[in-house]
Amino acid sequence: MNNNEVHTLVIGAGQAGLAAAYYLQQRGVDFVVLDERATVGEVWATRFDALRLFSPAWASGLPGFPWPGSKLRYPSKDEAAAYLRNYAAHFRFPIHLGQRVISLVPAIGSGYVVETAARATYCAQHVIISTGAYPAPKVPAFAASLPKHVQQIHSSHYYRPSQIAGTGPVAVVGSGNSALQIAADLASTARPVYVAFDENTKALPNNQLIWALLKSTGLLRLSRSNFLGRRMMHTPEPVVSGDLQRLRSYANAKFVGRATGATPEGALLARRSTTPPLEAVVWATGFQPAYDWVKLPIFDATGIPRHQRGLTEAPGLAFLGLPWLDSRGSALMGGAGADARFVVHNL
Repeated sequence: MNNNEVHTLVIGAGQAGLAAAYYLQQRGVDFVVLDERATVGEVWATRFDALRLFSPAWASGLPGFPWPGSKLRYPSKDEAAAYLRNYAAHFRFPIHLGQRVISLVPAIGSGYVVETAARATYCAQHVIISTGAYPAPKVPAFAASLPKHVQQIHSSHYYRPSQIAGTGPVAVVGSGNSALQIAADLASTARPVYVAFDENTKALPNNQLIWALLKSTGLLRLSRSNFLGRRMMHTPEPVVSGDLQRLRSYANAKFVGRATGATPEGALLARRSTTPPLEAVVWATGFQPAYDWVKLPIFDATGIPRHQRGLTEAPGLAFLGLPWLDSRGSALMGGAGADARFVVHNL
């Protein structure tokens, strides 16, 4: 068994964890970053093939390291993975890969003890949990009503249309940008696609002007602690109007409204209509918390961490990368730096 003692331990080498590493390095803090994957950026590399960042490169950089190439492009998921790898290599962060954390407990006296599935033990006075947005795939309870012959897959495990067996009807359930992109990806194969999308969801253009306005007006930085930020936080996220229009251009894509249930015959019930019996369903229905490995009373009844701008009531323990950690930009690559700087300076 290995024993490692550091001042600060960062759990997760995604965009938030790497931004934290940058500011820890700038302050001369002794730290280590742990990640369960074999390489930095692997989470991005293993997303679905058609995925692109929703923000242009110029608005997506981590601190101290601009994106290479055209700043106006919307990088692919492989470019995002390469950017994170190059970022970590450029600053030579101390990253221990293949270290899936299975336990975080208070140490005797002060600090924390972290154990990994690879039988390594780390002791640290401070811990920053940067495992990204909530990690556990979420599907509605009525998914269990579908018969076994209907293939079910969560968007986190969808990569390309060839994963979906057959050529018959498939449904994509969800009201976010990933749902629209996956539905269009499937519709491009000419099979019938039923889109269980809440059409009350607002759609906005995603272009350079919009991003210039968002950045210059500070809307992305509005904190959940003020009135306007709270209103934005509790308003459903808009989708990209161009993605919505593209999906609507496919004659084989039919919008059925928000999904409300399922039948034993394999159909989905929705607000506008019911689908025919399906061959498959892709659930682009988001994620939920899964922090059972954190043995501390810092979570609310739903499992969401209690925090103020990432700082928890447990001394020296913080979170980064959560949706609305402080602002709308908290979950975006370009917003990771501001949150990381605050947490590192105040932990």
